Amino acid sequence: MASDLDFSPPEVPEPTFLENLLQYGLFLGAIFQLICVLAIIVPPSEPRNVEVTRKPKTAALSASKRPKKEAKKKW
Repeated sequence: MASDLDFSPPEVPEPTFLENLLQYGLFLGAIFQLICVLAIIVPPSEPRNVEVTRKPKTAALSASKRPKKEAKKKW
């Protein structure tokens, strides 16, 4: 009766090339997603100076509001 039991593992077919490609692609995609999430959560080592990086708005407004030359009116 003990000789009737078969405890050998079932035969599993070898994965194909496309199955291996899919497995490694999913693995790399998961690593990329973790890196992206960590980049959002972990702050940069040096805080950026916001005032230096922004362009002054007053200079842009004054440049666009130059006085226009008046055309000579011909009567």
